[in-house]
Amino acid sequence: MPLKLDFKSGDKLVINGAVLENIGANAKILVHNESAILREKEILSVADTSTPASRVYFALQCAYMFPHKKGEYLGLFADFLKEFVNACPSTRPIADEIEKLVAEDKIYKALKQTQKLVAHQAKVLKSLESGIEKVADELTAADGGAGGGDRHAKAD
Repeated sequence: MPLKLDFKSGDKLVINGAVLENIGANAKILVHNESAILREKEILSVADTSTPASRVYFALQCAYMFPHKKGEYLGLFADFLKEFVNACPSTRPIADEIEKLVAEDKIYKALKQTQKLVAHQAKVLKSLESGIEKVADELTAADGGAGGGDRHAKAD
């Protein structure tokens, strides 16, 4: 079954490793055979891989886009995913689904599932940040509201 894509002006699309950019008006593309396709909004660059979940996504993305190095990238993906789940066990159900899809060679669907891993990580980090702010506020209140600023003041 063909895949129909709406390709807006200025959008980029990667098909089998080739980067395409629409430099004209909106276009519709019909892909008749199986191809590795990612829209610009689904692509992470190396610079975007600053978190554990983004590294998992990037390795899987590379396995999808570069089938000649698929084994190498899937090895990195497995290592990154294992490290992430060890550090954040609440991601185990998501990771299990991703691993199942990869084992079935449904890499694109696994990438979509990995977006849930990235979202879960953001939620955990936001919760952690809120907890740290609460503790900092409690410490400031216990310190009489001074915040310890006098200890770090420099004499002029």
